[in-house]
Amino acid sequence: MTSVRIAERLGEDFLAQALHRAFRHVPAAIDPSGLLTWDDLNHILAGHRLDPPRLRLSQDGETLPQRSYCEPVTTRRHTVWHRLHPALLHARLAEGASLALDQADELHRPVAALAEECEQLFRTRFQANAYASWTATEGFGTHWDDHDVLVVQLEGAKHWKIYGPTRPHPLYRDTTEPQAPPADPIADLVLQPGDLLYLPRGWWHAVTADQGVCSLHLTYGFQTHTPSDLLTFVSDQLLGHAEFRADLPLLAGREAQAAFVTRIGRLVREQLADPALLTRYAESMDGRDTGRMTPSLPHLTAVPADPDIRVRLTTARALLTTTEDGVHLAAAGHSYEFAPAAGPVLARLVSGGEHRVGDLARAAGITPAETADLVQVLVDGQAATLTRATR
Repeated sequence: MTSVRIAERLGEDFLAQALHRAFRHVPAAIDPSGLLTWDDLNHILAGHRLDPPRLRLSQDGETLPQRSYCEPVTTRRHTVWHRLHPALLHARLAEGASLALDQADELHRPVAALAEECEQLFRTRFQANAYASWTATEGFGTHWDDHDVLVVQLEGAKHWKIYGPTRPHPLYRDTTEPQAPPADPIADLVLQPGDLLYLPRGWWHAVTADQGVCSLHLTYGFQTHTPSDLLTFVSDQLLGHAEFRADLPLLAGREAQAAFVTRIGRLVREQLADPALLTRYAESMDGRDTGRMTPSLPHLTAVPADPDIRVRLTTARALLTTTEDGVHLAAAGHSYEFAPAAGPVLARLVSGGEHRVGDLARAAGITPAETADLVQVLVDGQAATLTRATR
């Protein structure tokens, strides 16, 4: 699947006007034909052992027991696994259950490619779940999610009732549950193939396939970043100070305890006073992101100097910085220093997608063998992977 150019599809005002603030529906935004089809879903279900909660059926807000659509199989080594039973699966779905498949981005490369495009734009981790349903029964009931979501309708139609939030920015681990949603929705939408829908976290919604056709859609969930995460980052930054590593004076007197807290507070305030703190946090999260790490078989010891071998980074959030002395790459939890000649190769890789070794070599004015040596460093750090052809 080619690039969706998700930023263009959502609108140039999306980041300033909608992100974390309001829902947005964009009809006929993309061509979903190469993303995930019914045949693709059938192959995934047939070719993987998908125990709950990775694969689950839900009906009327309740998760159905695995035994209602699987059969136990005992292997010769006396282990038991549950094999999907197609006839039972069909029966449960016809009765009103909805099918959910978590982390479809790790099972189907085109789904991952769109997730990575979103990660480049929003600078956070994305997980794609696939949902299929056939009836007007609400599989998951009226509910809210603890993360923002971007919905892509693939096939059929899905009816969405959106009620809005009743608690600002709720979390999975929160002090208070959101109040129940109002009786009447603020939006009543039917998503058609190619439609996009964005919902901030905490927005109540109900979803049904009540249009007389079966429905298949993807929901891309954003990883949240909250002040709690920022304070964890600040705490990590302060571990270089002996005072921050010291034992808490739990048995000391009140004055000693107060003095200790004052010293710690001063260190924390110094960090929070840095106007570049959020930038430092974001760059740290980008550099640590491991992406979707993939082996590079059959090449165990060396990347071949084959111009047709394709390379891609395993993370969409790599950071490339050019200095007077060379180029610095932060990717998949590692930092790399390269000579200036590596700049064109790394710039193409950081832009996303798969690239032929020959094309990378020509862009940098170096040989395929030199390019292979550079790529080998990234493969060893799990920041890049090799493929023989575009998938």
